[in-house]
Amino acid sequence: MSDAALPDPSRAEEPHWTEPGAWPVAPGVHRIPLPLPMDGLRAVNVYALETDRGLTLIDAGWAIEEARTLLERSLKEIGYAVSDINRFLVTHVHRDHYTQAVTVRREIGAHVSLGLGDKPTLDLILDEDNRPEEDPHLQMMRDAGAVKMADAWAKMSEGMTPDLTLWEYPDTWLESDHTIDVDGRALDAVHTPGHTQGHFVFADQAASLLFAGDHVLPTITPSIGFEPVLAAQPLGDFLGSLAKVRALPDLTLLPAHGPVAPSSHARVDELVVHHDERLALCLAALPAGGGTAYDVALELPWTRHERRMRDLDLFNAALATLETRAHLELLVARGELTRTPDQGGFVYQRPPE
Repeated sequence: MSDAALPDPSRAEEPHWTEPGAWPVAPGVHRIPLPLPMDGLRAVNVYALETDRGLTLIDAGWAIEEARTLLERSLKEIGYAVSDINRFLVTHVHRDHYTQAVTVRREIGAHVSLGLGDKPTLDLILDEDNRPEEDPHLQMMRDAGAVKMADAWAKMSEGMTPDLTLWEYPDTWLESDHTIDVDGRALDAVHTPGHTQGHFVFADQAASLLFAGDHVLPTITPSIGFEPVLAAQPLGDFLGSLAKVRALPDLTLLPAHGPVAPSSHARVDELVVHHDERLALCLAALPAGGGTAYDVALELPWTRHERRMRDLDLFNAALATLETRAHLELLVARGELTRTPDQGGFVYQRPPE
């Protein structure tokens, strides 16, 4: 949600990372940016790995007509067709990564893998008989003290239901850390919960590549604490996952959003510093008598332009509020704050000295 660093100006002469095409990043590996129907994130990177049996794709894109057309055109540039895809390794369940894998599989039978930690999210989407009557995010907003925001969100989403033509369970659930053989290419599948509970990254240590999904992004930070089935400590999980990736060798960073970056270690270190700074800002912004996550989020700067939350649209204001809640919850877990239930949302306070 919040930016942790500005883009590297030394890359300004290169084509923008969203420029269509099949861009080689290593022998037999191509980066294919596919469009997204939103203003904030303009594209998602899909990575095509060439094998003797066809293509393995890491992430798939959003199942929209523009993305499908561009995927076909980009694969044609390197001598392939969609029918050559035999496998998808999806980093996490968000629709800009997962849904096109579902629609392509339905057409050609490609095998789809996804992290088991994302199953509760898919259960909510696919189990129509047991789907909750209201969006689970609404109660999270109320707990964060953002009651009016929850009301506006409910009005915005009234009558909206998931398009079940875009959602199915995967063929294989990825569990814990393990190695996947991609026709002779060894990929270390590393469970990295935080952005979502089922997030995985894939490390090709022999080629010095990290397919990082949304876990490590080169110019922004992924949203934390915005899941329909929320982890107890999403920020704690995310920081723990960063430590796991930092323990790997320093690899070329192949992110889902943004340009390729030379050092996974350097970016992980920046993200850790960023969240340390955000934790300190949350403590400083907490009113003397205590306050809700919404109270704190109103006082924090957001995006690289340091905008105030009142200037954000509803979706991004919700992300900001729930991300602030995740920071405050980690401070509670560390003993630096206490949390008390209240009619207007959980109130966070400094413990008595």
